[in-house]
Amino acid sequence: MSLATEQITDLELLLKFPTASAMQGLKIHHDAPASLQASAKRLFDRGIIDQVDGGYLTELGHELQQHALHITNALK
Repeated sequence: MSLATEQITDLELLLKFPTASAMQGLKIHHDAPASLQASAKRLFDRGIIDQVDGGYLTELGHELQQHALHITNALK
């Protein structure tokens, strides 16, 4: 199994969210690359973030971020 480009972009965006506090989020600006805006929309549509342009991670988003962090740290 290999990851599609969209999945990689989604994981990269998920890993950009701050980990220090649940009260910190991200803003994807209107002039961001289209691939980044599309990734944010996919994460929003899946209930991983609370705004289509970033915002905060949901409970599911925090859980997935922790899994992604474990995987990336194990592969370093």
